[in-house]
Parts: sequence; C-alpha cells; structure tokens
Amino acid sequence: MNSHIQHLREQIRPYREAIVNHRVYAAIKTPEDLQIFMEHHVYAVWDFMSLLKALQNNLTCTSLPWFPKGDATTRFLINEIVVGEESDVDEEGNRKSHFEIYVEAMKQSKANSTAIDTFIEELKKTGTLSVAYDAAKSPESVKNFVDFTFRIIHSGKAHIQAAIFTFGREDLIPGMFHSIINDINIKFPESISKFKYYLERHIEIDGDHHSHLALEMVSNLCCTDEQYWREATEASIECLQKRIELWDEVYKKITG
Repeated sequence: MNSHIQHLREQIRPYREAIVNHRVYAAIKTPEDLQIFMEHHVYAVWDFMSLLKALQNNLTCTSLPWFPKGDATTRFLINEIVVGEESDVDEEGNRKSHFEIYVEAMKQSKANSTAIDTFIEELKKTGTLSVAYDAAKSPESVKNFVDFTFRIIHSGKAHIQAAIFTFGREDLIPGMFHSIINDINIKFPESISKFKYYLERHIEIDGDHHSHLALEMVSNLCCTDEQYWREATEASIECLQKRIELWDEVYKKITG
C-alpha cells in the first residue's frame, strides 16, 4: 500500500471508527426511527453525487469542443465510478442512480421525501443552497454537512475533492453500511427491501471495487506532493467530523 495512503488512514482512524461504531444505528428500533434516519441521510446521498460530478468535471473534459484533459488513468478511474453511481441497476434490473434508488427506498419505508424533493426543485430554480434549505426546512446538521461538501467542490482542488470522496465516502461506506444493515436486518420486515438492497449494493460495489479505484485516484492526484497529502488529510478529517455531527443530530432526533 502507498505509504502516504497508509499514513492518512492512520490519521483518520479514530474518526472513521467513531462513525462505523456510532450509536445511531442501534437506536433505529422502529420504522419511524428509520424514517428519521433516511430523511437526514438522503441529503448526504445527494451531495455525494454532486461531489462525484465535480470530480468528473475537474478531471475530464465535459465541455465542447472536446480536448484531452489530465491523466488518462485518472480519467478512467473517475469515469468508471460515475457509471456505477449514476446509472446502476435497482433490484429489478432497471437503470437508476443510487440517489434515485434511495428515494424509492424512502417511499417504500414511508419516510417523507417531500423535503428533499422541495430542496432539489428550489435549487434547480435558484441555484442557491441557502434558499433551498429554507424552502425545505432542512435541519441545521444537514446544512453544515452539505455546506462543507460544496465548500470543497467550489475550491476546485481535485486532490482535496478526491480525498473527501474517498475517505469520507467510498472507503467509509462499506464499514458504515455493514453497521446499519446488521442492526436493522433483524428488526424490520420486507417493507424495507429497497433500502436493504441499496445498502447491500453499496457494500458490494464500494467495498469490492469503487474504493480501490478511489484510492488509486487520490494517489495519482497527490503523487509525492507533501502539501497535497497534508491538505487531503485535513479535509478528510473535517469531512468525517461533519458526518459524526450529522449522526449525533439524527441520534438526538430519534431518542429525543
């Protein structure tokens, strides 16, 4: 393993373990608890897709006329991840993004998708996150989480975008979702089959393939630049802290 990757992983380990072992998963005891969780988590599913597309825009040519841009290996890595995230298959074999699969899972479990629908429609119209938050009455922890993601997106720094994408999402998700699925699998009937499929699909794809691609992408972008590795580490830690804050708020909503 790349020594820089190994060092970064050591630096983020306490934050990663805090997320994987967070008490929010065990707190999900009823369908209503799961609904609260999903109504918060869906924003993270959505802004993940925005981060993914920011990376694709940054690392490949997505405008006309087309010109070769950047390193071909890095282009391949991000494009392959985009295909899997933006046009995967649902449990019936229909092509859908992971966000669309998640929203369908919300509806099946009777979670309220009105807020995220309102948020997206308002954002389409105004292009302003703060206006969309207000229209959707988004929770403060959600705002903080999404605002951080978009701060990194707007930085335009591909190595930092790739770091939070990898260590705050792709390399984290399998462990985190294992924790969720282990806790809810024995508590709920097949009315959450779509959510279970979403979790299992992410564990399968991210754990087995996407996380490896993402790690290679960070290595390629940071290369041997010590400043880039420091920035990648700092951003990854902050990203994980935002996730912990989000889960803390969800836990309070469920248990309060």
